[in-house]
Amino acid sequence: MSDATDAALDLEIRRATHDDYDAVVGFTSDIWADRGGDYIPDIYHDWLEADDETGKKTFLAAVEGEAVGIVQAVMLTPDEAWFQGIRVAADYRGRGVSHRLNEACFEWARAQGATVARVMIFSWNTVSVGAARASGYEPITEFRFAHPTPDSDAEGPQSVSSDPTAAWRYWTHSDTRTQLSGLGLAPEESWAIREITRDDFERFADETAVFAVESEDGLAGAAYRSRTFERDVEDESGDSSTETWAEYGVGAWDDATAGRSLFAAIARDAAACGADQTRVLIPETARSVSDAAYAGVELAEEPDFVLGIDLTAH
Repeated sequence: MSDATDAALDLEIRRATHDDYDAVVGFTSDIWADRGGDYIPDIYHDWLEADDETGKKTFLAAVEGEAVGIVQAVMLTPDEAWFQGIRVAADYRGRGVSHRLNEACFEWARAQGATVARVMIFSWNTVSVGAARASGYEPITEFRFAHPTPDSDAEGPQSVSSDPTAAWRYWTHSDTRTQLSGLGLAPEESWAIREITRDDFERFADETAVFAVESEDGLAGAAYRSRTFERDVEDESGDSSTETWAEYGVGAWDDATAGRSLFAAIARDAAACGADQTRVLIPETARSVSDAAYAGVELAEEPDFVLGIDLTAH
């Protein structure tokens, strides 16, 4: 994509580089200060794509050389793109910067062969939700994270197998799959969502973990572990330590009994991984959220939205 200029702002869109770090920190350091701050300054150098990397590109918006916005585009599958980390400097919000960054991502993703692109936005971030809709995104689904406590002794009322065929079969017929439009957390990219396939369940069974709840009436639930990862945390005294997280790309179940069984299996798996914390993606429905609460599982305070755009129509 060639650089472009907005007549009103003299807006240049180009690839972000490591040399842009200080400028990006300058306009992101005050974002979400009341919610713990932005993560981009902490991961910026690791976040950027390598010079020879083709499945990812980070775009920077600049006005007269001053960095005023950033976004990253990633290919998750041959035809599914994911856009993340879009930020705009406070003085330039509402002036079309995010729209231009999105357009750059659309153009790049189409060139990679993408037919659809998606974004995740915190439900409380209504400004970003509105900006995404203005750029052509449509709402797809919403989800919430559940956080069962790792516990090697957790027990549920129903048995849970690690059969990927059974887990896939349940997933194909579950209400949760419909509610989530077939989406789950992608193992290739943190905080990214894509369509989950039968091959994925087979791979998860070999590389991470798969769960299939079995009731007297047949299959009653499914889940998979998308990844484990380490995260640095700082306590109130300023001391740093490392936490291990186990992440589960989706949790689906028929009823409260199956939900308790599934969360117990996940708790045992997380303990076996040495995890300190977990997160499980569940649909934001009254049934799923209340079932998780009924099972005694901690829940995130707010849901997240997933929006998408058909790139073949633009």
